[in-house]
Amino acid sequence: MHFTSKLLSALIAGCVLISTYAIAADDLAARELAARAASGDFVKKLGGALKQEMQKGGPEQAILVCRDLAPQIAGELSRANGWRVTRVGTRVRNPMLGLADEWESKVLADFAARAAKGEKYPDMSFGEVVDIGGAKHYRFMKAIPTQEACLSCHGNVEKIPAGVKAKLASTYPHDRATGYQVGELRGAVSIIQPLDIPLVATVGSGN
Repeated sequence: MHFTSKLLSALIAGCVLISTYAIAADDLAARELAARAASGDFVKKLGGALKQEMQKGGPEQAILVCRDLAPQIAGELSRANGWRVTRVGTRVRNPMLGLADEWESKVLADFAARAAKGEKYPDMSFGEVVDIGGAKHYRFMKAIPTQEACLSCHGNVEKIPAGVKAKLASTYPHDRATGYQVGELRGAVSIIQPLDIPLVATVGSGN
């Protein structure tokens, strides 16, 4: 009887562990989907605004969209979800906002290594659970490749129009985000989700 009781207890404990793991795996999958949606929403909103401003005022005015609207969109997504949503760059225009931390730098380097093996940046992302200050968080990054439209502000310095150069010099005196080519890794959307904050019903509409 004593042996049977111990066996039963072990089986119950095993079932509890399996159930806990299943719930954790489901939660992780949900968080990845939510992060993908939010990062897609960020890129879609910013890209749409940049395209519209380029058509109306040219690349000089588009610089202001990046400066003012990008942090606004990131802030809205952060507040709506209880996360930290931002952009980081491989080379930054504003070191106060776009500088990658150690974890983000490692992921960006891994993205480049994956691309060297044939993976495409538009399909590239990475997420994992990490410890921050003694609490568990889900961190996620979605790669941002350089597109043709980016070159008027981020391309070869010698080919950037004089008016754009002047605007960049006054807006971003510590700018290093030039010299990119089409298809090169520009940076990533970076998201930190505290695991003690439940997912909200709607987090975005991107892929």
